Amino acid sequence: MAQVRMPQLGETVTEGTVGRWLKKPGDQVAKYEPLLEVETDKVASEIPSPFGGTLTSISVEEGQTVPVGAVVCEIAESGVAAPSKTATPAASAEAPSRAPVQTAAPLGFSGATSRTGDGNGVRYSPAVRKLAREHQIDLSGVSGTGRGGRVTANDVSAALKGLPSAPAVARSSPGAPTSAATPVPRQAHAPVEAHAGDEDTVIRLSQMRKTIAERMLQAVSTIPHAWCMMEADVTELSRWRDREKAAFKAREGVNLTYLPIVVQAVCRAIKENPIVNSAWGGDHIIQRKHINVGIAIDVEEGLIVPVVRDADRLSLAGLAQSIAELVEKARRRRLTMAELADGTITVDNTGALGNIASVPIINPPQAAIITMEAVVKRPWVVNDAIAIRSIMNLCLCLDHRVLDGAVASRFLTAVKKGLENYANA
Repeated sequence: MAQVRMPQLGETVTEGTVGRWLKKPGDQVAKYEPLLEVETDKVASEIPSPFGGTLTSISVEEGQTVPVGAVVCEIAESGVAAPSKTATPAASAEAPSRAPVQTAAPLGFSGATSRTGDGNGVRYSPAVRKLAREHQIDLSGVSGTGRGGRVTANDVSAALKGLPSAPAVARSSPGAPTSAATPVPRQAHAPVEAHAGDEDTVIRLSQMRKTIAERMLQAVSTIPHAWCMMEADVTELSRWRDREKAAFKAREGVNLTYLPIVVQAVCRAIKENPIVNSAWGGDHIIQRKHINVGIAIDVEEGLIVPVVRDADRLSLAGLAQSIAELVEKARRRRLTMAELADGTITVDNTGALGNIASVPIINPPQAAIITMEAVVKRPWVVNDAIAIRSIMNLCLCLDHRVLDGAVASRFLTAVKKGLENYANA
């Protein structure tokens, strides 16, 4: 019998959450076939089986968080008989011993306290620890309402306000069986219990949803947001795109959308206003050298922001191909930790959903996020005459500790001009 352990999905990752089992006890598993989905605070990945055989037992339930290296299941390898449950201890002792098989776990892992803890064996998420440091909160005195009593960002915020922590909702009783043996539908949140006459459904939060909640709370709690919007007349750009998109697709293999064009305009605007590409450092501002553009992507489980590194160095075709690859990998759950790190500004294509104006939340530690809204035909004044033009709203949220309104307006103006003059560039 061989053991499969919680893998390490990144250098700083010390624990993972079983999001969904793709196999149940008794199922045959081929070598390298996806066995389970593991979620961390940054990425969700399908974990392949390191060998072929029969899944005999599952040790970690869906939604349960365990340290890297913890045993998550056992598999009887093909051609190796599973030990009989009625075997005597002596007979079991005579069976050949097998070393546990560990998928990508670090050497020397002891299975003891996670580095994300407080030194007493208690683990806290990065967002919780950050809030505690910023507001000098002793986490040992904060009551946790998360799964298994874990402290959440909401609990820290309640402690800041001097309020009792919000009650947890419909948590399973300790030791109660869950659906670990039966995969749940692939969705953002898995329903775990119905109540109130089957009118309401309590939904278990995925690790991605928890992370989104914690980071958004962190963002609005610690960043003074300011917002502005400009209208861009993209009529000529729209006509140019209509003329070029068929040849572009044939030549480059990807669609010519507005997104890489806007990313290119954002990069050029940053070159004119480099302070926008900055982060708040507490008692200083960090102006980033590289322009790494985060692309907000809507996936089944929530929102994820992979990064196009050195986006200013890529051609339009290079940007289109990079973005298309990130979108595909995000929706297939194939993103790596490196592809989610080091973003310096985020572009959100809210217009793809038909929005015409948005107030986005900044992705810390970045200082700005810009949305590109839907291209809408509207009456527009051109040379004192009314014409029908294609208009795109550009919305910017900024960290007012780093940027002021004048800088933001100059930056948005540069993006606007870049789009309006793109076809003539």
